[in-house]
Amino acid sequence: MTIQDFVIDFAFASILVLIGQFLRSNLKVFQKFFIPASVLAGFLGLIFGPNGLGWIPFSEAMGGYAGLLIILVFVVVGVNGFEFKRGSGEESQLKRILGYQIFKIIVWALQIFVPLVFTIFVLKKIWPGLNDGFGMLLHSGFYGGHGTAAAVGSTFADLGFEDAQDIAITFATFGILTGIFGGIFLINIAARKGQTAYMKDFKFIDGDMKTGLISFQNRRPFGQQTISSVSLDTLTYHGAFIIALTGMTIVLNRWLAEHVLAGIPDFTLGFILALIFFLLMRNTPVYDYIDKDVNTRISGSATDYLVVFGIASVKLDVVMSYAGPIILSLIVGWLLVFIIIWPLGKAYSKNDWFERSIFVYGYLTGVFAIGFVLYRIVDPDNISETIEDTAMTPATNIAEIVVWSLFPALLISGQWLIAAAIPFVILIGSVIATKVTGTWVFNVPDSERNVLKNQMK
Repeated sequence: MTIQDFVIDFAFASILVLIGQFLRSNLKVFQKFFIPASVLAGFLGLIFGPNGLGWIPFSEAMGGYAGLLIILVFVVVGVNGFEFKRGSGEESQLKRILGYQIFKIIVWALQIFVPLVFTIFVLKKIWPGLNDGFGMLLHSGFYGGHGTAAAVGSTFADLGFEDAQDIAITFATFGILTGIFGGIFLINIAARKGQTAYMKDFKFIDGDMKTGLISFQNRRPFGQQTISSVSLDTLTYHGAFIIALTGMTIVLNRWLAEHVLAGIPDFTLGFILALIFFLLMRNTPVYDYIDKDVNTRISGSATDYLVVFGIASVKLDVVMSYAGPIILSLIVGWLLVFIIIWPLGKAYSKNDWFERSIFVYGYLTGVFAIGFVLYRIVDPDNISETIEDTAMTPATNIAEIVVWSLFPALLISGQWLIAAAIPFVILIGSVIATKVTGTWVFNVPDSERNVLKNQMK
């Protein structure tokens, strides 16, 4: 591959992104279901690219861009660091937050445990040659989205499961569609039954959310200018840290593979390096000039291109060869995410249970953005404080990266029992925590909850 091939690949991807945004902003069918422009662009690339009609001459390196971009995305996660926030200390608020955290942990662990066990005890009985790691791909695609699917898929590929990335990207694509179409469907049902607390229908959704184009009066800066342009552009300053850490990750991992230990996922090492950077620099003047919002926008741009290349590079013949296991796994995945709403969502939140559940449902089927879009539909003013409670409950963040990093090696080496035991133990611990904290409220009748059904009496 030459530098010209690299530029041409991104030029075509950029054209597809612009076409995707044009379609989103002009066709009501895409507006109605909030289809992301990058997903539309990815499907266009799949149809017209080398794996489809062959009209768009992407280079052979197209399939490798997702694995590179995901390193950058995880580097941003590390550079932005973490912050533990405290609530007001009121007992009712503490119980609400604890219930929400336990709920999130349970559905996260279920989405790991059930597909792993289903793969071993059902799918492998039908298709004996199926790789044990197949059960991990549904979770990486549904929960992690295209970025994590690319990362986990490439890790499996490095360990010998070469088709893993195409399968994981396929799960991620179906996950986003499940999040969007399924989320809208669930919201409609809840609204008709009076189970929502702050909305009755979709009529209030503004044009900005539908088209993706922000009107002039609603525009705001995407970050702060921390460096004078007389010296250096702010975007260059932030990009320099992120690109440098991304490059250092690749170089260091090559050295580690040759001299110390092979098989460390690039995205894991990138996150660790960036987190070390954050811990060392957070209290120094250097970090005073780093704006997390700017970093997030850089990461968001990388994710958009990752989605385009990830979908466009899917090998349809590979997907078709795994059609049976994929379809059965998707059915299991759909059942799991619908259980999130009824009954688990209602069981762990007395008030605003649907608003919280639909947010968790959204990011369990794709990305945080899908959850946020669904949440904005049912609670546009954030009255339920779901966003704040999410920020206060980051317990699974590090665990997610550990699972995505270690489980591929465990599963490839045949240690599926250990891999399945970890989320199972987490589930048992969550059940015990539920009992101790008294956060199970499933039996609370609707008459004692703040739902519209009560207000309409």
